[in-house]
Amino acid sequence: MALIGGGGHARVVLGILNKLNRYRVVGYTDEKNTGSLCGLSYLGKDEKLAAAAREHDPLNAVLAVGQIGLGTQRWKLWSQLAGVRLLFPAVVSPDAIVNDGVTVGEAVVVMDGSVINYGATIGRGTIVNSNCTVEHDVSLADWVHVAPGATICGGSSIGRFSMVGAGATIIQGITIAEACVIGAGATVVEDLTEAGVYAGCPARRLRKV
Repeated sequence: MALIGGGGHARVVLGILNKLNRYRVVGYTDEKNTGSLCGLSYLGKDEKLAAAAREHDPLNAVLAVGQIGLGTQRWKLWSQLAGVRLLFPAVVSPDAIVNDGVTVGEAVVVMDGSVINYGATIGRGTIVNSNCTVEHDVSLADWVHVAPGATICGGSSIGRFSMVGAGATIIQGITIAEACVIGAGATVVEDLTEAGVYAGCPARRLRKV
């Protein structure tokens, strides 16, 4: 396994991998050499992944880059690696609860303390951060970030690239459009049909993204 990213989010992901004890982590890539990452060696910039993949064929990887705002940057990074022989398994903390009937896509990361209930679908590249609740039959599209402590109630749908901020609440049955950023602590009580930045209780659109 190789980590893509060398910041704080990567350190948390590495901690989950260490608890899983399922992969031998060979190093991390990043645009900058930040030195040892909790004992993990720097492999070089992302271009080095092609050589690493040839050496460890096939090579697992985890996109360990955090997301503040839209998920488009993480998607672009993943897309740039399309020609490299990498596998992106879901990384699910053993201290999370993922119940029966949940569908989890590739390159997903689920962090400590989160609960994902029956019938939920977690799209490619999505981050379900620490201590989140994703209730039954929720749909998280690709490249969504659910920030720490957020709650998404049953039957809701979150569009591609969107972010649900720390401690935010999405009530039951809500649909949120693609490319929405929900501010920390906001409460969403009606469908959000336009991309943009939303905040408040109830959440209101403040501006375009």
